[in-house]
Amino acid sequence: MSLPELDNLVRIGQLKAEPRNATEVTRMLAMAQTRLSDAKLSNVSLEGRFTSAYNAAHAAALAALRWHGYRSENRYTVFQCLAHTLGWHANRWRVLDTAHQKRNLAEYEGYLEVEESTVAEMCALVQTLIEDAQVLIVK
Repeated sequence: MSLPELDNLVRIGQLKAEPRNATEVTRMLAMAQTRLSDAKLSNVSLEGRFTSAYNAAHAAALAALRWHGYRSENRYTVFQCLAHTLGWHANRWRVLDTAHQKRNLAEYEGYLEVEESTVAEMCALVQTLIEDAQVLIVK
């Protein structure tokens, strides 16, 4: 299912067009659900729960992108594309962008400041993201 906005990103090298792989999409959504479950475990550190929630968001967002026949090696782009792959408004996917920035600080500078409320917000948003992406599969 070609989307003009995403085709434009292919033309400038931000995305790659690839045939849809239903098995891959299903696996990514299962992985997203597992990572979301991990993010909800109270015996895991707050940082570990944040990382699990972030990785769940990325897996679900990538599943939606792959369902439409595109791939990106840039995590930020995967989240931005939610506006087109799932019709998400900017106020929703920008929460994931903020999480991406926090993740980068942790990965590249060893700094992560996260609160319980941030993880709770991420978990709720990721649950919605997974559900919205699953709707694509059953269409």
